[in-house]
Amino acid sequence: MDDRLEASLGNALGSRVKGARPLSGGDINDAYEATLADGRVVFVKSNVRAPNDMFVAEARGLAWLAEARALRVPAVLASAGANELTPFLALELVRPAPRAPDFDERLGHGLAALHRHGAEAFGLDHDNYIGRLPQKNTFAVNWPEFYRVRRLGAQLKAAVDAGLATTRMRRSFERLFAQMETLCGPPEPPARLHGDLWGGNLITDELGEPCLIDPAVYGGHREIDLAMMKLFGGFGPRVFAAYKEAFPLADGYRERVALYQLYPLLVHVNLFGGGYVGQVEAALGRLV
Repeated sequence: MDDRLEASLGNALGSRVKGARPLSGGDINDAYEATLADGRVVFVKSNVRAPNDMFVAEARGLAWLAEARALRVPAVLASAGANELTPFLALELVRPAPRAPDFDERLGHGLAALHRHGAEAFGLDHDNYIGRLPQKNTFAVNWPEFYRVRRLGAQLKAAVDAGLATTRMRRSFERLFAQMETLCGPPEPPARLHGDLWGGNLITDELGEPCLIDPAVYGGHREIDLAMMKLFGGFGPRVFAAYKEAFPLADGYRERVALYQLYPLLVHVNLFGGGYVGQVEAALGRLV
């Protein structure tokens, strides 16, 4: 941890940094366990190349999830953008323990409660990020419009601009967009979404219970989170069974998994390059 970050963190938390050790696991940011002079031990992540508002937006997202009182998220202690020296986010340190016997049930029921808590509309009152990519959240009047324009359309444009989108992909998306109203399924009220719910963004807390981190929040269709959970694995069948016990899914949800995996797949195309193009095309092939 460099001197500038230590100074920024000490000023924000009202106690100087006595020591810090790096933590592993982050793909984009640097992470630390920091001990303060007043005895507190906190989790800190930083990135000198982060957009000015990235950590501030993440702090708002964690607070928004916490409002639902459905699943634990780490408490936000402080955040700062590039205008305040080194961008950082300081959170309570969650020390993991072995998973409780009912971990999967707690996760499924808690996620259902989070989604049921709902959101103001499809979108959010501020923009944020998914990974390091900007995520526009301007409200839309309905879910198919929001998903087509704010999510798929925005990421497709980024892929086209970067020369990553094949002709086949572009033409398939044209057909998909023409059918969006039908493909999105029965209308539902906006759910309160984590927005980037893969296995790496779920940790276990000191009691062995689920805790969510690194959100990309907004109000959207609840099947988005569930489809993301199935994309890269890491969630057992009991999680999904518990979710459906608490909050049954509309008919046809299995056929919509590929639709709602398209957004994270496009994000991966834009983050990591053309290796994910084939997965996007395969998902499109199951839909149109």
